[in-house]
Amino acid sequence: MEYTVGQVAYSKSGHDKGDAFVIFDAEGEYVYLVDGKNRRIEKPKKKKLKHVQFTNYIDYELQAKIMHREQLLDSDFAKAIKKYSSQNRAK
Repeated sequence: MEYTVGQVAYSKSGHDKGDAFVIFDAEGEYVYLVDGKNRRIEKPKKKKLKHVQFTNYIDYELQAKIMHREQLLDSDFAKAIKKYSSQNRAK
């Protein structure tokens, strides 16, 4: 399973099953997910890797901001998910 910060992923289990998130951080067998609406930067969702379905979409702008520890807004994550969703619908 290849994954990186800035990548869009879906929850496979729990009350948020099927919801899209962006990977904010990773630690061992866990990833920290943010969607900018229900799960904000201040309190990311901690999920085991086996409970997450990764997509091939990475928001490189957001990834650069995360890696360079630039100021992030919840809206940055919401925009990345919206951009992914609109590209997916177009297919």
